Amino acid sequence: MLTITIDTARRFILGKQGIWPGRRWRGIEGMEQAMYAMEYLQLDPLQIIARSQDITLHSRVLDYTPGLWEEVTYQQRKFFDWGGWLAVRPMEELPYWRVVMHRERDYNERIRAMAHDHAETIVEMRAILRERGIVSNRDFAMATRTRTQSYRGRKDSALALYYLWRTGEVMTHHRNRFERVYALTDQVAPAHLLRESTEAEADRFILTKDISFSGLSRLKRTSDSFQRGNPALAAKKLLKDMIADGDIIEVKVEGWKMVHYALASDLDVLNELSAGRVPKAWTPLDTTTLEEVVFMAPLDPVSARGRTSEIFDFEHVWEVYKPEHQRKFGYYTLPILWDDRLVARFDSKLDRITNTFIILGLWLEDEALGKDEAFARALARGFARFITFLGASKLDTQAIREPLLRQHVDSSTKVEVELQDI
Repeated sequence: MLTITIDTARRFILGKQGIWPGRRWRGIEGMEQAMYAMEYLQLDPLQIIARSQDITLHSRVLDYTPGLWEEVTYQQRKFFDWGGWLAVRPMEELPYWRVVMHRERDYNERIRAMAHDHAETIVEMRAILRERGIVSNRDFAMATRTRTQSYRGRKDSALALYYLWRTGEVMTHHRNRFERVYALTDQVAPAHLLRESTEAEADRFILTKDISFSGLSRLKRTSDSFQRGNPALAAKKLLKDMIADGDIIEVKVEGWKMVHYALASDLDVLNELSAGRVPKAWTPLDTTTLEEVVFMAPLDPVSARGRTSEIFDFEHVWEVYKPEHQRKFGYYTLPILWDDRLVARFDSKLDRITNTFIILGLWLEDEALGKDEAFARALARGFARFITFLGASKLDTQAIREPLLRQHVDSSTKVEVELQDI
């Protein structure tokens, strides 16, 4: 069993996800590489300042612009979106996921109930897709459909299309204002990928993918790959076999109670980090995270789902679904990464009428950072890059209470806005 410090663990998790020690990808080809490295790009429709998936890619890819991921996904067909846990996945993985899609059809009780309750509508949608080629739920007026109470849709047509998508008969052809436009799978995926791997191949592949996604994993996510029987038991048995085969290693992190798992192929990287070295492949193309802070997206795998507490000793809850009176910080608060630590957070909004990016609040974990020149410069660079990413023409920093921080942010972003206007 490999034993590492929590500092090594934190840097490994950040670096494997492409965040630390700085952005190492550029342009659309770099974005594609980042999406492969991340394993999953989780999607979310909510757009307050920008959608979570765009902020996630902005933190990893130089010069990223919102919505660019859709080009490689829906135009170049290098990725596809799928799942109850909605994420973009590489297209070449489709044979493995088709196994899981069919498990959804055969073993998922909610999906089976959907098939039973809307059987006639599912047949209708199949026929319409064959006739029209592409179909959106918006194509069907509410007045012509049966109303439903499902959170997956308010019309029977929506649930039927969702069923066909979830079980693999259709795929997302493209998105219109984030809403899926569907087509039959053979009209989207390359013919050579319209096959299924074996059950064993799918299980082994997806368990490997989930560990890679986490960097260091306790294997909490097993539902995607193990629909049948007891998912936890199936994962444990497969994990034991993969450790014996040398595909996975056990890792003990000092200060963490649970043993974690990593890919054996990551052992050299873990050893380099333990020796205080940065892997050559992780060399940043521009500033480091020490020179320029990074804003973490609401659904970034490094900081979402409670990981901040264990990895960063930073308590963070996305408060977007909390009633206003229960929010401690704000509706769309983003953690701020400086070097390899989460040191602050801010809430903001984008006033699209005046094209003003408004900081609603900035909270420091350590008040001393408010007088730290190095942090002030790094914070200013982060906001300057962020307003370029958002395309904002103004910045409102009145909510920043620390004079030094506000001064640096105002100065840096003013220069950035002036450059955009040239």
